[in-house]
Amino acid sequence: MSTFEIEGGIPLRGTVRASGNKNAILPMIAACILTDQEMVLDNVPDIIDVRHMLDVLVALGGKVERSGQRVSIHMAQINGSEISRELCNKVRTSILCVAPLLHRTGKAKLYPPGGDVIGRRRLDTHFYGLQKLGAVLASNGSYDFAVPNRLRGAELFFDEPSVTGTEHIMMAAAVSEGHTLIRNAACEPHVQDLAVMLNAMGAKISGIGTNQLSVEGVPSLHGTTHMVCHDHIEAASYLALAAATGGEIRVEGTDLHAYWMCHRVFETLGVKIELYKDHIYLPPNQELRILRDNDGTMPVIGDGPWPQFASDQMSCMITLATQVEGNVLFFEKMFESRLYFVDRLIGMGANAIVCDPHRVVISGRSKLRGTTMSSPDIRAGMALLGAALCATGKSTVQNANMIERGYERVEEKLLSLGARITRKG
Repeated sequence: MSTFEIEGGIPLRGTVRASGNKNAILPMIAACILTDQEMVLDNVPDIIDVRHMLDVLVALGGKVERSGQRVSIHMAQINGSEISRELCNKVRTSILCVAPLLHRTGKAKLYPPGGDVIGRRRLDTHFYGLQKLGAVLASNGSYDFAVPNRLRGAELFFDEPSVTGTEHIMMAAAVSEGHTLIRNAACEPHVQDLAVMLNAMGAKISGIGTNQLSVEGVPSLHGTTHMVCHDHIEAASYLALAAATGGEIRVEGTDLHAYWMCHRVFETLGVKIELYKDHIYLPPNQELRILRDNDGTMPVIGDGPWPQFASDQMSCMITLATQVEGNVLFFEKMFESRLYFVDRLIGMGANAIVCDPHRVVISGRSKLRGTTMSSPDIRAGMALLGAALCATGKSTVQNANMIERGYERVEEKLLSLGARITRKG
């Protein structure tokens, strides 16, 4: 099992560049199945989940070539319509291949997908949308989909603004016959970027950036070249870790619109960041103190669908809060197991009260001490790395591969910022 060994107590300083967006590239890879023409994707992060998704396409008969951050994908022919149990177990976004396979082959078979263990993660939005568009589902240990002729447009209302559900049904609607209206759709930056790419392939999607998408179906899509947007979750993670260690960093390759709510959360935690057109700057020598609400009460940091605070940013912000004077309540509304990693922080000396699976109170500033711990999911793993960077002494974070599923060259980037970190195994 691979591990990260960290010597704490060193402020992060320097410049780091945001990688391509993990949550954008994975559905984009699935979308390449929609066309028999070549697709070229730029700014593709070299992370484990991307490698697994590319393996899925190769198993289906696709040709994949990678040169640095550029990946060329050509799905000229599809060899079968089943994704193996092994591949489904490796990457949750294997589910996004169903609609493209239905378009190309009329059927699709896959198994319950894997991914982070952060609580129940419903697939109901996927099933609801596909069935409303005319797909037939049989489930008996596997998910067997078929479509008699062609998917047909429909009016849909999602019972939750599911990100992957929106991405999936948007792909299906793009090649359905007639018009599809999706209400209560997700509109995160990576959802918007997928829609932009689909339109470049010949789709007719409007309402991008809102919670209501209008899609006029077309018979087929063509190839294109697309630049993947930057990863605002990764950028916020490095900013949080640098602030927690009392450092100074510049994150390049960002844009303004992805950080308005994140900026407000940093302000609540007493952290000043400066937003610019193409970078974010965290100044040094900050006295971090929780900004209480106007009536003097303890503030609440809660997550929610875009443009609210992203659930994926919660874990690193909790680590940051352990290094800030004052009390703050974190309210994780979306996943009932995401906060379980806080037990590891408590073991390191953090003053935290886990109220229930969704809420935790952090009272800082705490002196953390080095320990050995395991990474339970991508975001918690990065948060534990941050705690290790703040701690006195040496820490070992086991299951490093979990972090590398979502963070590109994490050891290299942290080393460039002055961290004392070594990967073993």
